[in-house]
Amino acid sequence: MPSSLPIDPPMARSLTGVLPQLIAAVSGRSDWFSPARSAIVIVADGLGRGNLAQRAAYARFLSERMTKRDAARTVFPATTAAALSSLFTGVMPGEHGIVGYRVRVPGTASTPNQLTGWEEVGLDPYSWQRSQPVFEREAAAGRRCFVVSRAQYAATGFTTATVRGAEFVAASGIGERLALAEALAGAHEGAIVYVYVPELDVIGHAHGWESDRWAAELESLDAELRRWDRQLGPGIGAVLTADHGMVDVPAHRHILLREGDALVDEVELIAGEPRMLHLYAAEGAAERVAARWGVSESDRSWVMTREEAVNAGLFGTVHPDVTPRIGDVLIAARSSVAYYDDRLADKKPQRMVGQHGSLTDQERIVPLVRFGAFA
Repeated sequence: MPSSLPIDPPMARSLTGVLPQLIAAVSGRSDWFSPARSAIVIVADGLGRGNLAQRAAYARFLSERMTKRDAARTVFPATTAAALSSLFTGVMPGEHGIVGYRVRVPGTASTPNQLTGWEEVGLDPYSWQRSQPVFEREAAAGRRCFVVSRAQYAATGFTTATVRGAEFVAASGIGERLALAEALAGAHEGAIVYVYVPELDVIGHAHGWESDRWAAELESLDAELRRWDRQLGPGIGAVLTADHGMVDVPAHRHILLREGDALVDEVELIAGEPRMLHLYAAEGAAERVAARWGVSESDRSWVMTREEAVNAGLFGTVHPDVTPRIGDVLIAARSSVAYYDDRLADKKPQRMVGQHGSLTDQERIVPLVRFGAFA
């Protein structure tokens, strides 16, 4: 087992606690937040606390609001599918079962995309994601819950799997989404409203979080939040967080896995994502695969067997049904590298600049900035 796994900052709260604490806040009994009439959670996809701190000049409002306590740790892997599933269920990936960007369906050679591949392979959103969504439970008890997001996400398998029970309200621009969230929270006492902001993540993947385009989008988001905060209705509490941070990996830092490479010997399937691979080994070959990767890559990545990762608690408590979804060997990048299976015909993923998924603070520590009644 790697002896150098990172330690989370002592002040960082778990992303899994955000929704339960918002629900507690509207009942006046939260350990994290002040009492509120209703509550809003904004997820700025890809906005790590380190990213925000290092681009503070473009986010003066958020930077002024963010104190030392305003941090949360996302889950492992630090990727949208796993993190949002944990946010919406209140449990770790080992329980809800979304343990990566791509994971193997046990007993098959299929490794579907956990965000967009549900319909392609017939994953059942009511059973593949194993835990009851918080919104479904709260709605059944009579609470109004809302999702404010882009229309394209309204009827996906992932949406059904994670936020069923909430009323979906479509909106295009960030300002429109925020205004709708405030209106819904103001009109429905006790409501919980979720707002999704994917713009930074999209730009980060294409151009990098250190790019001028990313900085401009952060500046725009910051300005929208400043205006919105000024007109938040009385008694409404809001918090901004994220599913993961981001690391820029230039092309010359890519590690390309090619035919004949010893690192792909006895590896039947490669899944996960470039900074956190799930390697599914041939029968009985896991230890040999781990040993080869350890010799080659341990200076720049954490190399773990499934058993080591589970025993270290990286996925939380792992249900037996989830265990075979996890790779036999896991490769979590420690330095600014990314791994690609170059045997694949589609090279478009190799154009991605901003990356995430691994255990570094840059990827796992996210903001937890408060507004309105929570400020």
